[in-house]
Amino acid sequence: MDKLDPKADGASKDITAENIEALKRLFPECVTEGKVDFEVLRELLGDEIDDRPERYSFTWNGKSLARRIAQTPSTGTLRPCPEESVNWDTTQNLFIEGDNLEVLKLLQKSYHKRVKLIFIDPPYNTGNEFIYPDKYQDNLDTYLRYTGQIGEDGFKLSANVETSGRYHTNWLNMMWPRLKLARNLLSPNGAIFATIDDHEVANLRNIMDEIWGEENFVASIAWQKVFAKKNKALISGSHDHVLVYVRDIEAWSRNLLPRDEEQLSAFKNPDNDNRGRWQSVAFSVQSEDSERRKEYRYEITLPSGRKVLPPTGRHWNGLYSRYEELRRDGRLWFGPDGDNPPRQKTFLSEVQQGIVPDTWWRHEDAGNNQEAKKEILDLFGDSEPYSTPKPTKLITRILQIATTDGDDIVLDFFAGSGTTGHSVIDLNAADNGRRRFILIQLPEGTGRKDYKTIAEITKERIRRVIQRKKNAGPAVSVQDGDRQDLGFRVFKLDSSNVCAWKPDSEDLGSALLDNIQPVKLNRSELDVLCELLLKFGLDLAVPIEERSIDGKTVYIVGAGALIVCLADGITLDLVEGIAALKAELEPEIMRVVFKDAGFPDDVVKTNTVQILRQAGIDDVKSL
Repeated sequence: MDKLDPKADGASKDITAENIEALKRLFPECVTEGKVDFEVLRELLGDEIDDRPERYSFTWNGKSLARRIAQTPSTGTLRPCPEESVNWDTTQNLFIEGDNLEVLKLLQKSYHKRVKLIFIDPPYNTGNEFIYPDKYQDNLDTYLRYTGQIGEDGFKLSANVETSGRYHTNWLNMMWPRLKLARNLLSPNGAIFATIDDHEVANLRNIMDEIWGEENFVASIAWQKVFAKKNKALISGSHDHVLVYVRDIEAWSRNLLPRDEEQLSAFKNPDNDNRGRWQSVAFSVQSEDSERRKEYRYEITLPSGRKVLPPTGRHWNGLYSRYEELRRDGRLWFGPDGDNPPRQKTFLSEVQQGIVPDTWWRHEDAGNNQEAKKEILDLFGDSEPYSTPKPTKLITRILQIATTDGDDIVLDFFAGSGTTGHSVIDLNAADNGRRRFILIQLPEGTGRKDYKTIAEITKERIRRVIQRKKNAGPAVSVQDGDRQDLGFRVFKLDSSNVCAWKPDSEDLGSALLDNIQPVKLNRSELDVLCELLLKFGLDLAVPIEERSIDGKTVYIVGAGALIVCLADGITLDLVEGIAALKAELEPEIMRVVFKDAGFPDDVVKTNTVQILRQAGIDDVKSL
């Protein structure tokens, strides 16, 4: 039985090792003993290497470090908080409190290429504090100190003002590794929408061109965030940018936006046509060359008996044979009295069932800052716990373009007040959808007494949205067949639950004794179980069933994909019961994890491996 190695199994996905493996598959000659020989790679690529001293590039001080940070595995974990969650047992939605850099690393195995839509509203770099630590030697340690989980006072971080000399550099170093990690999570047919203002839009375009590829740029949308003019401004700013990139431009397809009531009202049915509502356009068009279009200027007899020619400078939109075909098919409208020049009918049932999105989003259609504040006040009363939310209309519009009503995962790793979660719940209620959200937010201090961190505001907003939906009508959990998921699981970033081996040369005996129990004090079985989900690349919302076998608790994860028993006093009867689960559940692959200290002796441990192997279970590990 193999032990879970804290170095190999305790860290998040090793992106550097994956990159080397990918190079090895393409160019096996350039990888020797796990190292890349760049001279061999250079020879293999030939003239395609650009090593000119002067060439186009986007760089800044710290970019190399930012690259390394993105590839450095995290040794942390996500601890479950059922007491802060809503419908923990049935929900598929996640809220994760922590530094999004570390959290994105931890999600690499479980959500690799699974996210359909990423929406982010990152810091605009307008001179406020950067809460995201820039001491990356041990970013998890930095985060734990900042949140007061270790150390005395945590970290006091300085403002990122323009006079600092590293104004844009600090922002770039913060954004680059996060966007790089986020791309790994995006599905082949997925898209990312990122809001930004003029301070960093040029830099964000450059970063995203580099990470996603210029060929995967879709649009830069102008969103009208305000409609009131600033009279003292040189030019009153009215919009933010929404940058849109996709994982693969060939694989991505956007949805049409639904027609609003104003657009639908243009379709009427005054003649009670059995094909339904229609709108009309003139049957005449402008003539560029009246001589050449002479045969299109024929006389038409109206139903009233009056004869008409096309207006001066125009001709009919088709030869007489086409006119007759349209008339016989009832596709021409001559007015209520049959005395008007013909107009061609376009039926609602035959037109494209929606509107093609464009790059100008009016505040009436996509919301505005004032509307966003009203939504917060509507939920929280006169208290305004968050000053810069985005409106749900904006996120809903993005969801309509980039997701379906199926099980699409929506990720927001700068969650702020939780507008993305709010919008997902609202749209699912409107179209009976099954979209899931993953929100990530740092517990940044607010200075308030009621909501001490932004993360507390995020959670409370989603709770209130859920409660409002419940008050509007009965709701059943997703697993009971209802398509509305009114819940979310809360997790918090922390150090691993498993004790790492730290030998003390001066007191090796005490170090050995401390390592007998692999799980840290004050960590629950659920803590360990959720860490195992991350290690094995399983969904954090996967169903977990508890069973009692031979008086011990056994956790069945994902219908048998993972079986975990963390009990003491493991018996062979217990092991036989676990082996029987393979035949009962019939999973494609079954993994089993025990606590190493749970075995009374090596004989039971050895027999356990043999019994499970005979049942077809080869992947057996211990903590």
